[in-house]
Amino acid sequence: MTLILHAHPLSSYCHKVLIALYEAGTPFESRHVDLGDPAARAKFMTISPWGKMPALEDKARREIVFETSIIVEYLDRHYPGPHPLLPADEDARLQARLWDRVFDLYVQGPMGAAVMAAIRGEPERIPEHAEALLASYRQIEAHMAGREWAAGSTFSLADCAAAPALFYARVVAPFTDAHPATAAYFERLIARPSVARVLVEAKPWFHMYPYRDRLEPRFLGEASTG
Repeated sequence: MTLILHAHPLSSYCHKVLIALYEAGTPFESRHVDLGDPAARAKFMTISPWGKMPALEDKARREIVFETSIIVEYLDRHYPGPHPLLPADEDARLQARLWDRVFDLYVQGPMGAAVMAAIRGEPERIPEHAEALLASYRQIEAHMAGREWAAGSTFSLADCAAAPALFYARVVAPFTDAHPATAAYFERLIARPSVARVLVEAKPWFHMYPYRDRLEPRFLGEASTG
């Protein structure tokens, strides 16, 4: 197999790249990374120098690519699917990159911090991260009003970032009546076959998620991958 994705099926950032791969229908091999295993961690560090998941190994081009936004753009350039994830229109492409950053930095960021606080037994830190998420939802709500997708008229890099970010974030800080456009956008995301497939594949690992008791039953039962 030309492409090897070194990843963990519970990781939101790994989900982002998996969604892009499934959107394009690009063949790849998935290799599970267990950073809790010293030998596995040491081996992975030879692939990803900062030890960050996921990492994409392209044997045909002799490239190792990390940082999820760069991986998705790399795939879109060298292994494109029927619909580009970076819009051809320059303004739409800039919007896709902008909202990719918004979901990674201002949704994934505080969501990840809340998860780490739960893992470390620091519940007093969780409310501040939840408040940061609610502040981000306000911006997303204003942006998504009247839109189907985050950038341009089609599913893009930004939506690959949004799906896992919002999936985990809304467990930490649920949407409220003040977020109807964001909630509707989330439902469109999880109905996307690529996203549904990722969530089905993650299901066996949800027992490791510190907020697993808050996950909705629909994400714990069997679901169609489309």
